Amino acid sequence: MIGKRHGNGFGIVSAVLFAALLLGLVPFSGEAQDVYSGNPVAKIARDASPAVVNIDTETIVQRSPIPLPFADDPFFRRFFGEEFERFSRSVPMRGKGSGFLVTKDGYVLTNNHVVQRADKITVTLSDGRELEAKLVGRDPTFDLAVIKVEGNNFPVLELGDSDRIDVGEWVVAIGNPFGLEHSVTVGVISAKNRSVNAGDVNFQGFLQTDAAINPGNSGGPLLNLDGKVVGINTAIIPYAQGIGFAIPVNMAKQVMDDLVRFGKVKRGWLGVYVQPITPEIAEAYGLKGTEGALVADIQADSPAAKAGLLRGDVILAVDGTPVKTHQDLVFGIRRHLAGDTVVLDVVRKGKSEAIRVQLEEIPGTEEATEEAPSDLEGKLGLNVSPVTEELRRRYSLQENAGVVITKVEGGSPAERLGLKAGDQILEVNGTAVKDLTSWKRALGRVKGSIVLVVQREGRTFFVSMRLPE
Repeated sequence: MIGKRHGNGFGIVSAVLFAALLLGLVPFSGEAQDVYSGNPVAKIARDASPAVVNIDTETIVQRSPIPLPFADDPFFRRFFGEEFERFSRSVPMRGKGSGFLVTKDGYVLTNNHVVQRADKITVTLSDGRELEAKLVGRDPTFDLAVIKVEGNNFPVLELGDSDRIDVGEWVVAIGNPFGLEHSVTVGVISAKNRSVNAGDVNFQGFLQTDAAINPGNSGGPLLNLDGKVVGINTAIIPYAQGIGFAIPVNMAKQVMDDLVRFGKVKRGWLGVYVQPITPEIAEAYGLKGTEGALVADIQADSPAAKAGLLRGDVILAVDGTPVKTHQDLVFGIRRHLAGDTVVLDVVRKGKSEAIRVQLEEIPGTEEATEEAPSDLEGKLGLNVSPVTEELRRRYSLQENAGVVITKVEGGSPAERLGLKAGDQILEVNGTAVKDLTSWKRALGRVKGSIVLVVQREGRTFFVSMRLPE
């Protein structure tokens, strides 16, 4: 009876309201209303979308229209290189991503994996304009990149403070999932300081969100309810639902200026090898628990050595932030740039002390930037770089030897020899190549013919050719 009476009451009220609408006694609006008073999502989407861009990339790759079972075999390519070219052709490989404008003169922040290796980058604005973009700089360590389009008075997004966001706060993601431009999704911050290890990405500190993120969202903004960017959408777990990851915007702030000024990040370097503290180590060193990072070794002439750190020191905090595991120390240092001074809380032989360390740039990063090719490199149609940690991760290199090919021009002699990015050149005409200097020195002695010893995926092989006149 109660249910029936409740149902009749509801029907009577509905009939009265319907009659009132027909008679014009209750005003009717054809516009959609917010479910909750003051719901800001629609306003955020409206205000932020003009500064969010779609990014289309094009990379020229070699493809064979005929399946060749030995196409990637170095022996096959060495002896049938020119014939092989008859069966292959250069084709564009296209990709999609997102980004957002951070300056009125056209600087765009996005993910490194969206634009890396791209031969052409096109940015599409919300008003439909398509602009060609150039790569300004990228940081594979944190999967960030800055590109630029020409113009002025672009709409921009304000960068917020990702350190102040709490788990459970509402966030809005805007991007280009599967090419569906300027899609808006809503969720919450599910967790903070997540670690993700996938491919070239090995990062601690991700924001986790259940706002829907799909392929193509990479590089787009994650906004709080004030419409400020708190994260850069970066990764997903493809077999899960409601699990996406964003780089905290405070991390992007730290690297963005360096990318614009130098084209790379001057990453801070401490120069120690650390390991976790086991219960046995804690007992032997008189520690209260297993939190902290144990200094196992110190690199000579490093900032740590200059500051007086010693093997056996236990680092408990970086600038007052507790170091619970040895990975926390790695992350704490990686958040700083070269030239920054940090204070380490250290326990040494049972006594606590604070040690100030001025971080330096990681050795070798100055020469790690790809240089303009020499005349002979230009004739061969390739660019090389010293072996760096970034290149070792990118190409899964097994040893630190020779120089690494970073680019091969389409249709060049190097491409006809079967060389490709990621190959390591170990010798030139019988002369060992140890670094960029010895590579250039060896090229300077080449006359007539060139023979290279190349290493790929742990295997070495020879390639040879007469030099073009």
